[in-house]
Amino acid sequence: MIRSDLPELPGVLSGDEIAQSARYLLDCQEHSGAIPWFRGGHLDAWDHVECAMALSATGHRDAAARAYDWLADVQDADGAWPARMRQGRVADPIREPNHAAYLAVGVWHHVLVTGDDAFARRLWPAVRRAVDFVLGLRTERGEIRWARDPDGSAGDHALLTGCASIHQGLRCAVALAEHLGRPQPDWELAAAQLGHLVCEHESVFADRSRYSMDWYYPILGGAMRGERARDRVAERWDTFVVPELGIRCVSDQPWVTGAESSELVLSLAAIGETDRGVEVLSWIQHLRDPDDGAYWTGYQFAEQVRWPVERSTWTAAAVILAADALCGATPGSRVFTDLPVETAPVDPAHCGCTSLVG
Repeated sequence: MIRSDLPELPGVLSGDEIAQSARYLLDCQEHSGAIPWFRGGHLDAWDHVECAMALSATGHRDAAARAYDWLADVQDADGAWPARMRQGRVADPIREPNHAAYLAVGVWHHVLVTGDDAFARRLWPAVRRAVDFVLGLRTERGEIRWARDPDGSAGDHALLTGCASIHQGLRCAVALAEHLGRPQPDWELAAAQLGHLVCEHESVFADRSRYSMDWYYPILGGAMRGERARDRVAERWDTFVVPELGIRCVSDQPWVTGAESSELVLSLAAIGETDRGVEVLSWIQHLRDPDDGAYWTGYQFAEQVRWPVERSTWTAAAVILAADALCGATPGSRVFTDLPVETAPVDPAHCGCTSLVG
């Protein structure tokens, strides 16, 4: 029986299939609330939050709340998390600001889905600390350096994908703050300047253009919309898209991945290209394991093999969130399809950062 209250795309994914994928996430969730990449595996805060969002979108609100509460409980004093953890232990001590910022996206998503203001108030201190960590890596120009080492030193460059994701996090943090009656104008200004750099000054970021994420993340993170975004999709479509299979993770490798394909779908939904998004999401169903609704991470099409040989929780989560964005089954889809906070665009001719960009 198809669940009408779940995201579904007739002919691509039924409500029952979405529910099955959500159960896979539940089966992987540890007693603590943590959601590793796969049973017994490691985790990172960003992908953990993505999985929690998928649980919220499929009605598993208590499990999602446990995931967020766990993340708040293990937050470092500086507001961040280790880049990689395994069963409560640090596996990689570097701390990345895009991981920290994504908590705000997940918390705001959960509030939109559930209307749970008690949850919002409970997670607010963790979100505030996370944003403080992020902005502590902000340069005079406005981009966010990519990491902080265990010794406290900051990375020497910024990443376009990471900063585009941080832009979304800051926008959601501002929305959450407004919702709780605790406006944060400094966060709003930081988000506006960061979004401007993502759109207008791509040269300030390290060159990772061979990765598909640098192609679509300015759109996915909410910094770019309208005709500019549609042109960006068109100009690199043939570089990354493999019809009937999905999109390449890296332009020069014969490897398509479910998560990147789903994130492209989210980007397409954000600019109103839902028909194309449905098509792309249909292509990656070859990665679905029909036994339990899990998804293989990727497919190496030159060798015709699954690679890596893992069924990552965050791939299933990305599929669920993409389906929700396309059909709008939950209010949480708005964190992808709508900008949480409207800010006036920065005029590129008078932005004040031209001399800093060089």
